[in-house]
Amino acid sequence: MFERLRAAGLRPTRQRVALCSLIFGAGDRHLSAEDLHEEAHKAGEPVSLATVYNTLHQFTDAGLVRPLSAEGQRTYFDTNTSDHFHFFVENDNTMIDIPDGTISVSDLPEPPEGMEIVNVDVVVRLRRKAAPVA
Repeated sequence: MFERLRAAGLRPTRQRVALCSLIFGAGDRHLSAEDLHEEAHKAGEPVSLATVYNTLHQFTDAGLVRPLSAEGQRTYFDTNTSDHFHFFVENDNTMIDIPDGTISVSDLPEPPEGMEIVNVDVVVRLRRKAAPVA
């Protein structure tokens, strides 16, 4: 984790290393600051929620994670920073990657003068079907 942080231009402080290990130790995933805060406390890492938010924003600025908005105020952070799209399951408040190649985005508008398109986020909201009434 030290090298990952250094390669991203971040100083590997104890808290950054601990949070980096938690975030990337389980492969590609989507998590909120609150999720990471809870995981850190369960792992015995005494970090404040403010520190978790600050660290996630530093990781975002360094290109280590990608922020995704899906549900009002909650932001999810994706460890897979490649261009891809997502399902958001409302009942569970979870993000799931949509398999590559199943959505195409075309006919994007021209950006305003002096601007460029950086990324296109597609979040398809899902809800579990209600059980049929017998």
